[in-house]
Amino acid sequence: MKDENQAPGAPRAVLESARSALEDLLATLDGSRVADWCRMVETRRGRVVLTGMGKSGLIAQKVAATLASTGCPSLYLHPAEALHGDLGMVTASDSILALSNSGETDEVVRLLPSLLRLGIPIAAITGRPESSLAQASRWRFIYRLPKGEGCPLDLAPMASTTLQLVWGDILAAALMDLKGFTRDQFAQNHPAGSLGAKLLHVGELMKKTWPRVEPGAPLTTILKAMSEGRLGMTSVMVDDALLGVITDGDLRRGLERAEGTGANPLTLTARELMSPNPVRVPEEALAVEAAGQMEARKITFLMVEKAGRTTGLLHLHQLLEAKVL
Repeated sequence: MKDENQAPGAPRAVLESARSALEDLLATLDGSRVADWCRMVETRRGRVVLTGMGKSGLIAQKVAATLASTGCPSLYLHPAEALHGDLGMVTASDSILALSNSGETDEVVRLLPSLLRLGIPIAAITGRPESSLAQASRWRFIYRLPKGEGCPLDLAPMASTTLQLVWGDILAAALMDLKGFTRDQFAQNHPAGSLGAKLLHVGELMKKTWPRVEPGAPLTTILKAMSEGRLGMTSVMVDDALLGVITDGDLRRGLERAEGTGANPLTLTARELMSPNPVRVPEEALAVEAAGQMEARKITFLMVEKAGRTTGLLHLHQLLEAKVL
């Protein structure tokens, strides 16, 4: 019986084609060219405009999205639409990153004279260094396909689009490194993502107003503060100094003690009911770290501080609403 893994067009052929092309790129990668392109992008302070047709255009859209999400303003420009007016989207401070396996894609090549006249720097991701696109580009990010595309007909883009995608990621990663792109900046660019939520800081989620009573406050005042706050707690403070917190559990335990001693519960004060030295978390801590503290201690809130001063309260509700949990 014929081994399907060795059959033309089998999955193995696709993987072998991509692997051989990646190994070749790893052996020939010119880091100085990548660094030079990154410095140009950073110096111009404009956008990186991606363009490409067909499958290369789809990869260009993905690379544009990756660049934008990692701190480099970018957009995708359809080359055919650019020939009919959308070229006006490109400004003098922008640069072009064009993708074409052959380097001879008609719509892309027809753009080159206009871009060159405008003085727009051009870079290319292509499989052919002798192509029209490569020759018009100052930065050429070349890949080879030693075992072809991996397509049974060697016609459909397969290995070539994989290498274009890898080149895009290489450039994005190099720009991140040059800019010193941080986790905080990544979170700012992903406000609706679960990863972005986990990278938020406590100070961005905390409540800046919260229930509070003085140490001598009677039970009725405590109950009113807790009811109005609707957090199942109140802090006990003197001016800005945090002395303790009172939770539903503290109230229950205080009432049980009063019953056991025959004391009048209405005479209980906040100082007698509070738990001193509550758990605190700094504003600059990550929200996910605060969530870990809550889970470990089996509590529903943390008092927030900055430079030794109480500045807010982080409740489980905020973590759930922000999708940190």
